[in-house]
Amino acid sequence: MPLLEETTLPQEHPPIVPVIIIGNGPSGICLSYLLSGNKPYFDPTTVHPNPILYRKLQETKHLAITEQDLEYLSEGLEGRSSNPVAVLFDALLHPNADFGYEYPPVLQWRKEKQQLIPHLVLGRATPGGAWHAMEGSMLTISLGIWMELPGVNYRDMLGGKRRDITSDRATPEEISSYYRNYVKLKGLQKSFVDNTYVTSVQRLCRGHKIENIERVDARIRDEMADDGRNESYGGNGEECVGDEGLGSLWEVRGYQQVQNNTHVPFSLFAENVVLATGASDSPVRLTVEGEDLPFVFHSVSDLGLAISLQKLDKNSDPILVVGAGLSAADAVLCACSRNIRVLHVFRKRVDDADLIFKQLPKTLYPEYHNVYNMMCSQTYANVVSSCSSSGAQSMSIASSVCAKMCSKPQLAAVNMAGNASVGLFPDYTSFPEHCVGSLQSDRRCLLQGNNSLKAFKISMALVLIGTNPNLFFLKDQGQYLGQDPTKPISCKNPIDIHPYTFECTNEPGLFAMGPLVGDNFVRFLKGGALGIASCLLKRLKKKGKLINNVGNNFI
Repeated sequence: MPLLEETTLPQEHPPIVPVIIIGNGPSGICLSYLLSGNKPYFDPTTVHPNPILYRKLQETKHLAITEQDLEYLSEGLEGRSSNPVAVLFDALLHPNADFGYEYPPVLQWRKEKQQLIPHLVLGRATPGGAWHAMEGSMLTISLGIWMELPGVNYRDMLGGKRRDITSDRATPEEISSYYRNYVKLKGLQKSFVDNTYVTSVQRLCRGHKIENIERVDARIRDEMADDGRNESYGGNGEECVGDEGLGSLWEVRGYQQVQNNTHVPFSLFAENVVLATGASDSPVRLTVEGEDLPFVFHSVSDLGLAISLQKLDKNSDPILVVGAGLSAADAVLCACSRNIRVLHVFRKRVDDADLIFKQLPKTLYPEYHNVYNMMCSQTYANVVSSCSSSGAQSMSIASSVCAKMCSKPQLAAVNMAGNASVGLFPDYTSFPEHCVGSLQSDRRCLLQGNNSLKAFKISMALVLIGTNPNLFFLKDQGQYLGQDPTKPISCKNPIDIHPYTFECTNEPGLFAMGPLVGDNFVRFLKGGALGIASCLLKRLKKKGKLINNVGNNFI
């Protein structure tokens, strides 16, 4: 995307916004809901199955959860997130979900307009984030009800349909539609600015002042919505930014893409910035020769596009799928359903305890266990061994590997003709404990195994070994925020945050949530919204005032 020039200053007096949320996926949507005056209370008509948590909730049932001690409520709870508030919020929304129960939430939501916090949610597309770009025919890992946000039942929005008695998973298309409609149903549109690209987020130098800042404050007051009107936020300008000028503020710059592909630059001041960008911006690369060739891709959607354009069919050379995660499995499933031949390469052993397939129940995820079975039973070594013992009449792709040796030692040139083996999908072969050595312009790939190098002719390569966030708009791409500041932010090195407020340890006023802090499932990333909203509301209450509502006419 084109970036703003560093010298560009699109507005003489940028407005001040209490909270700017970067990212309009489920993380940003959920936080916007809580900041819009929607407060969760314990529903006294319900009983939580955890007796200790139930007792704690009864002790302070007159207080909103956001006003309570989240550390106290979270103590002793266990779940599939390393963030205690994420486990707490999940326990309130989906009690005992890990035990297979589907208890109703124990929360009731109350709209308290006088306690809303003005905010803007900046997103690159319509609300829903990365869900709009996912392959629409696949099924989500999480159950559909785990993907829902507070206050809107997922099944109700879909007409209550279920696929079968053992599976209630959803398609990305259904989920992206749910999130778009959620924003409308909850009246959050005024806080969302779509087609917006943030190019710079930096803290203003302490002591920096802007002339006539009172005029900015006046403009904010004039733009406040009629509902929930209270004392003016920032009254006299200096109070709004602290005694030392703008030193406590962030400057957020970027542009909005409007009609005719025109870019309209903007600049905003924010007291608090929330990073809710997810972690799917930048695919992890192999960093091998040929990875930039035109037949090499890093997304399952590219496979679907090639099939829809009839660039691939059962007569094509096989595709190469690299990776042992769910995206790689999705690519295998997509190819197998179209009878497209597959070479599946991954570094791990098939019995590696860290493989994601070992963590998924077979009854809920039969298709992924089918892929795992093929990974185990239809390995290259098994195919070669089977063909060698069955004679020339049953020679297949693996036996042709043995028959066509190149001049280089231990280098096999393979003509992918015939079936690989008998199994769930015969034209599939896995290569555990292998890696890609290089990709050649003639569409040959070199695979490095234990003491061997093999060459295959392919039609397409899909490198699906994970994704990383792209925090280019932060200083040093945000690396200094990580748990290990010597390494880039990734799923293995998430942003270091306070466990109950989600505020960055190394940067006050900057918050992070969702995959950036290790919560990759919607079910748990909602906890970040609870922690951040609770933190901001408590700080404002301590100041003795709450913020009025602000429209989104800043951009």
